[in-house]
Amino acid sequence: MTPAPTRPTDRAETPIVGEIVEGIERAVVNERAARASAGLLFLFGFVAWLYALSSGDLTPLRAFGAAFLLEMNIRLFVSSRFAPVLALGALVTRRQRPEWVDARSKQFAWALGLGMALVSCLSLGLLGLPAAITLVICALCMTLLFAETAFGLCIGCSIARRVLKDKPELCGGDSCRYTPPARGDRHRVDPAAAGILTPITTERS
Repeated sequence: MTPAPTRPTDRAETPIVGEIVEGIERAVVNERAARASAGLLFLFGFVAWLYALSSGDLTPLRAFGAAFLLEMNIRLFVSSRFAPVLALGALVTRRQRPEWVDARSKQFAWALGLGMALVSCLSLGLLGLPAAITLVICALCMTLLFAETAFGLCIGCSIARRVLKDKPELCGGDSCRYTPPARGDRHRVDPAAAGILTPITTERS
């Protein structure tokens, strides 16, 4: 008697980081939602960091650090679908067309953020290091968040493309495959490329 074919489990069908989208073989993350969530984290984190820098009171920064740790842990170890700030970012950008990027690069970037948050929290707790060290680490984290939300530059994703053996193929702004034009050249929209920006060379005198 031939055994019935086994059906993939829900865990296999639904990855922890990212989601499965029809037509894409790998798990992906909506870059627009990720950028929006980075902006929200930057907003609250920068306010807490600035308050700590000006007043010396680290209580709001500790609260933000705990919330940041919880968010990253949910994204990496529970399910990115249940991460509250990421879900809020998806809600804010729900009327925009999703920009799917490889979940592995986002996973690496979020793990980097988790590591920085852990070091920051440990420096104030078990290690008992000066508050200035925590402020510097948090400032670096704020810089990474600002770069992602303001310029679309995911530094962790860029590092992932260089260190991962299986290189991501879907990157924000199509940066994995796109070659920008030379200085002085212009972009144009190629109708045959379904709206993808391609460089066009202008004649120089």
